[in-house]
Parts: sequence; structure tokens; C-alpha cells
Amino acid sequence: MKVIQCDVAVIGAGSAGLSAYRAARTHDKHVLLIEGGAYGTTCARVGCMPSKLLIAAAETAHAVATADGFGIHVADMQIDGKAVMQRVRSERDRFVGFVLESVDGIPEADRLRGQARFLAPNRLQVGDDVEVQAARIVIATGSRPAIPDGLRGLGTHLIVNDDVFDWEDLPDSVAVIGAGVIGLELGQALHRLGVRVAVFGRGDRLAQIADEAVNQKAIDSIGADIDLRMQTEVLSTQLVGDEVELQSRDANGKTRTERFRFVLAATGRRPNVDQLRLEVTGLQLDDKGIPLFDSLTMQCGESAIFLAGDVTNDRPLLHEAADEGRIAGDNAARFPEVADGLRRLPLSIAFTDPQIASVGKTARDLEQNSYMTGTVSFDNQGRSRVMRQNHGLLKLYGERGTHRFLGAEMVGPRAEHLAHLLAWSCQSGLTVGQMLDMPFYHPVIEEGVRTALRDLKENLLKQVNDIEHCSDCTPGI
Repeated sequence: MKVIQCDVAVIGAGSAGLSAYRAARTHDKHVLLIEGGAYGTTCARVGCMPSKLLIAAAETAHAVATADGFGIHVADMQIDGKAVMQRVRSERDRFVGFVLESVDGIPEADRLRGQARFLAPNRLQVGDDVEVQAARIVIATGSRPAIPDGLRGLGTHLIVNDDVFDWEDLPDSVAVIGAGVIGLELGQALHRLGVRVAVFGRGDRLAQIADEAVNQKAIDSIGADIDLRMQTEVLSTQLVGDEVELQSRDANGKTRTERFRFVLAATGRRPNVDQLRLEVTGLQLDDKGIPLFDSLTMQCGESAIFLAGDVTNDRPLLHEAADEGRIAGDNAARFPEVADGLRRLPLSIAFTDPQIASVGKTARDLEQNSYMTGTVSFDNQGRSRVMRQNHGLLKLYGERGTHRFLGAEMVGPRAEHLAHLLAWSCQSGLTVGQMLDMPFYHPVIEEGVRTALRDLKENLLKQVNDIEHCSDCTPGI
């Protein structure tokens, strides 16, 4: 068996693994990058980029279909499913190509192909004939879609989000199981592209929204556009000819039997740890088999093993994976002298319509009576109404006493931009008063943030005075 010795071995060449490799290399260490699958990150191949390509096509179709609301009449709109999917695949491949170019820039001696598994805390077997002896190891093996047992046995009619972006044409119908971010984004996009879609959510929460009012507003707004069935259980699925017969039961106990061309499982992701043989490392594992780790150093216990990216099952987002990879790679190279890395404020966005976003802390994270809230509805917000996108609700959280801005949850138009402004303010440690001192142009959606900040300030001061609650139809002061 061939033996390779290195200072740092990075298992996985996705976003986290590439970030870890680059960080470790800055310390002038011999770093080996090990990949058992295809090169190209989850984001580029099957995640954020191809999904946004599909969503962009769906938004265009929706804009044409609803143009009559502006007095613009478009006759005989046609959606060419083959052309839609050809662009998705073509642009997806272009994004993947950029990643492959980056990988090609890594010296060939630093790259090793094959599945890795532990032989000891500092030894890996890669494939059948290579042993890697590494002083430190970074695990960045990512995750894969989780498939509920009840959906197995459907053959090619059971798909995950990875499969959608290889379609050559749009199908006539899809049942989406799961009302999280992936299920909502793909379900709404496919619906707007002419596919008959039903989205089944077993619980009562969309995209893990914590606040009750924001969650209900999201259900009402998105449910007005697509067939959204919350608190609905899928009882059975079976193949009937070239379709899947699906039986479900809603919250009232009513059962329903329907047929769909495909069933899309959007029921979360599973960290890729089951083939690593982590039991031989001596690491303490949680109930999902994931090593316990420090989220600031990414170190597992006191060992020379570090985690990064979706495999942590913590924050499965690209920017978090890149940060974790950088921290893990840096600390692996400097081990045993590890240091806390920069962990940015939590920020998540669902690219639905209206968009859903969360920033910093929410009521789920805060102690009771330690905070106050401020809200604004987008139903009558000036710029939102101008664009006919006036659906949504924003809730802000501020700390009692200090008036420090703590976080926000929202569903509304262009929430991706509002969320960034709020995230920057929160990470900068601004108070509500300091945020209100910032400029607000007119008419813009951001004026809704100002209205919510005013409401929050009043509540923090525990006095409701005669300050006018501006509907953002005038600049105000």
C-alpha cells in the first residue's frame, strides 16, 4: 500500500474543504486535499446557483402572467420547458466550471481522489491502496439529501433537489414533501413555470420561522400563490403506471388521494459521516454520529481533528461553510496553538416570493422579558404597494435597557436586501437609536425598516406617544 505523509489532510473538496486547504497552505504546510466524489461544490452543482437560475425563470414568467395588474396585457404567454432547463443546465455548468478551474490550480501532488476512512486518529485509508499519515485532519465531507423510509421504493419517480437540475424538460406534476427552504423555493418556482405542484408540510412552520405572526403571514402569502398544505401527513405512496399515487391526511383528518409524475423529497440533509469510521478516532460523538466540536475553533475536543461545512449539521449555508473551512484550516496548520475564528452574525434567506429572512437572534434564542419588539406590515408600505409586492411582515428585536439591536425575522419583498442591512447593523452593535439616525431615502422599501424601528424604540422606552406611525407615503422625519 502506498503511504503519503502530510502536515494537514483535508477530507472533502467542497466550499469548506477548499477554504480549509487555502487557509492551511498560508502557513507553508504540506496540505493534501482528498475528494471521493466529483469536484464542484454543492452550491454550484445542485444548490444555491442552479436553484436561483430556476427561480429567475419563474419570476419572469410570473411577472408576465401578472402584468395585467399594471394595465399591461400580454397575450398567449408560452413556457418552453426544454429551453428553461437548457439554460439552467448550461449556466449551472458554467458555475461549476469556475470551481473546477480553481481546483485545477491546486498542485496535482496536493490532490488525492478516493473515499477516505479513518484507520487511527492520524491515519486515513483512501480508496483501496493508499494510506495517508497526517499530523492534523480537517473533515469537510458535506451532506446529502435525507430520504424518509416511507418514500423509498418509487424508483426514478422519487427525486431530490440534485435531480431537478438535470431535467431536460419540465414535468407535468410534482409533489414536494417538506416545507423548508428547499421545498418552498423549488415548489413555487416549478408552479410558476406551469407545473402542477403541491407542497406538503408535516408541521406548522415554514422554513423554520420562529415568530408566530411572521410564520402565519408567510403561510398566508405563499399559500395564496401555490398549493401549500401545512400540518399534512403523507400516509402512503405507490407506483401506478408512470405516476406516483400519494395519499395524505390533513389537520382535520380528511384524506386525499392524488397522482403526480414525481415526488420531490425536500426533508432536510444528512451529514456525510457514516463511511468515515469515526469510532476509531476516539472522538466523542453526538446522537447523529457527528463529533462534538468548538464552533469558534472548529476543533473536536482536544484532538488534532477539525470539522467544517455542512458536515457539522449546524449552519448549512455557503458563507458559513467558507468561514468554518478557513477557521479549521488555519487552526489545523497552527495546531496545537488554536485560536477562535471570526463567526459572523447568523443570516439566512429563502428566495421565495415574498422572501423569508432571519437575522441574528429571534424570540427562540432570547430570554423572556429581556427584549422588546417592533413590527411593520408591508401590506400598505408605499414602495411595496407601487410594485404590487405589498405582502409581508417584519419583526425586530431590541434589548431592554441598552436598546441594542438584537435581530429580526421577516417575510416580505426584497427581504434579501433588508436582511443584509439589518445584519450589518446588528453585527456592528448598533442601538435602535443609532439605526434611526441613518439616512432613509423616499420612496424605498427600507422605509418599512424605519417604521419598525420607530415602533421598537417606543416599546423600549415603554411609552406610546403621539409619534405618527408613518405609512411610508411621505419621507417623514
